[in-house]
Amino acid sequence: MVHTPVTHPDATTQQISKADKRHTLHPWADLATAPTDGDLVISEGEGYHVCDSDGKRYIDGIAGMWCVNIGYGNTEMAEAMARQAEKLVYYTPFGAMTNPLSAELARVLAGLTPGDLNRVQFTNSGSAAVDSAIRFVHFYFSALGKPEKKHIISRLESYHGSSYLTASLSGKQVDRTYFHYMDDIIHHISAPNPYRRDPGLSLEAYCQSLFDEFEAKIDELGPENIACFIAEPIMGSGGVLVPPPGYHKGMKALCEKYDILYILDEVVTGFGRLGHFFSAEPVWEITPDLITCAKGITSGYQPMGAVIISDRLFNQISGENAPDEAYFTNGYTYSGHPIACAAALKNIEIMQRDKICEHVQEVGPYFLEKLKTLEQYEIIGEVRGNHLMACVECNISGNPVAAEDKDITAARTVDAFCDQAGLIVRPYEALLILSPPLIIDKEGIDQLVAIMAASIEKATEKLRKEELLTA
Repeated sequence: MVHTPVTHPDATTQQISKADKRHTLHPWADLATAPTDGDLVISEGEGYHVCDSDGKRYIDGIAGMWCVNIGYGNTEMAEAMARQAEKLVYYTPFGAMTNPLSAELARVLAGLTPGDLNRVQFTNSGSAAVDSAIRFVHFYFSALGKPEKKHIISRLESYHGSSYLTASLSGKQVDRTYFHYMDDIIHHISAPNPYRRDPGLSLEAYCQSLFDEFEAKIDELGPENIACFIAEPIMGSGGVLVPPPGYHKGMKALCEKYDILYILDEVVTGFGRLGHFFSAEPVWEITPDLITCAKGITSGYQPMGAVIISDRLFNQISGENAPDEAYFTNGYTYSGHPIACAAALKNIEIMQRDKICEHVQEVGPYFLEKLKTLEQYEIIGEVRGNHLMACVECNISGNPVAAEDKDITAARTVDAFCDQAGLIVRPYEALLILSPPLIIDKEGIDQLVAIMAASIEKATEKLRKEELLTA
């Protein structure tokens, strides 16, 4: 019997799935079912649609993984990467070596970030960008003679990556399984989740309670021991948790008061998802000390990330101010990879030329307005988000504090009906998370919301038959 390679156009879904199940360990795989369950094999994409290996077409409601911002099948991107591959596929970035595209991309990024964030270290992913940001902060304080400033404050329900360090920084309890996590220098405070706040608290009072908790944690640890606070502008995979007004400004002020650096993790929100290349200044009115980014930097066409650092910090530990043996021994073989840089530069060019951020500013409010109509259904607790970043939370238990098993079942049931109808959403616990490609238009938004509404109606009927939902 001749085996058909899974890359062959005549390979069947069964053949592809069999090879995948036998040989691939996927991120976030359910190990109980990984050896046996079938896969959804995504084989093609165009615009804001993808197709599976059986030819079924879906609206991609999650942009791959928050990242395919300019959409699938962009020939300009493919051509830019191919041209660079022919010219220079790779050379080492270590020491004083560089390539023209890496230097140009660093210059362009410095022009897009607020304040004096002008120093860029390139990485291969968002996880590596956050890892590098923390390593820079530790190096910085040690170089200034303050090695005791090494503790990090993060937040529950946060997600900052899946390396050993960044998984320890992340605060999603459901993700903490049989791995080991650092717990000596990493500390978590509450996530800003207005939906789950005490019903008697105003937004202003709730926000103040978060400030008070942060300041209490600083007092507990001692500000002389704390290096940094890290925060996603909007907590992405933790449930699209939008902070109350003034949250980031208040947290930044406390960091400045206690000499704590502020890392804004824009891996998800960067490159247009909130209608701006970076949301720090135009949305949250802050200039952080460091910004991390990835995902949308190349719109998923190449793996890439970056940490962008304040000149103020860098200048204190470089040149005349450099400590003895001041080698910054952190980086990656593929930092500033020429093909990835070519993809990022072309991606930014396309976004600026086609006014993608302006498009998001126009359709983002429409997206949320249409999604908000889903709150009419009894199994939906809240719809929340900002521009093209949204979450539909199921709540049939009526529990105001936390999701219960029946809420999680409701979300999974809606997700299954969405999949059948040709819409990919991202289920997490009781949440249905949405982040479509930034090029989605109002027609696509109408289709997406119509599928969700029909799926919620079917799920409601099914849940009632199963007596998980009572009249």
